[in-house]
Amino acid sequence: MARAQFQKGQKVWVECVGAWAQIEKVQPVWAKGFEEPVKVTYDVGLGREFQASELMLPAEDETGAELGDWRLLRARNKWQQAEDVPHHPYPGTYPVVVTDAADWGGWRVPGAEYDRDPQRIEFQARLIAAAPRLMELAQRLIDTVAESPDDAPPETLAMARQAREVLKSVTEVLAPAPEAVAPGTRAHAA
Repeated sequence: MARAQFQKGQKVWVECVGAWAQIEKVQPVWAKGFEEPVKVTYDVGLGREFQASELMLPAEDETGAELGDWRLLRARNKWQQAEDVPHHPYPGTYPVVVTDAADWGGWRVPGAEYDRDPQRIEFQARLIAAAPRLMELAQRLIDTVAESPDDAPPETLAMARQAREVLKSVTEVLAPAPEAVAPGTRAHAA
């Protein structure tokens, strides 16, 4: 038997369309002789009914809970000698952002890309290394404003909202539909 996996008004990602939508109707299909619907589809206002397998929910990405200390290290450039690239900020090396407790794992850039615009790559490396601290700062701003939103200046409220949206774009991933809305309850048309 089928059970509703989404509720009316719930925001979902429609995978085959590649867009966010809102559940407008939960549409159970009943068959004579069955106490529960045999199938449940969802109307999201896109011109056809969708099955639960075509829809996904936003979920918190647990991998970002413990980012640790990201560090910027320098690696020796095996393909170019220091005297061949005097225009580089650090001739003979390239930046590596280490995101693991051990000094390996993380972000690296291909030598040809680094050679094309070394200043830009150096900036990107510093920005990536600072990302966990920037995320923490944004979260602290959100938490501070949430404690007393009535006392916060309008500009600070706007910055906290923007910080929340930015963090959400980083920490929110798509997850498959849950098993059922509530165990033991039937899906009813909304």
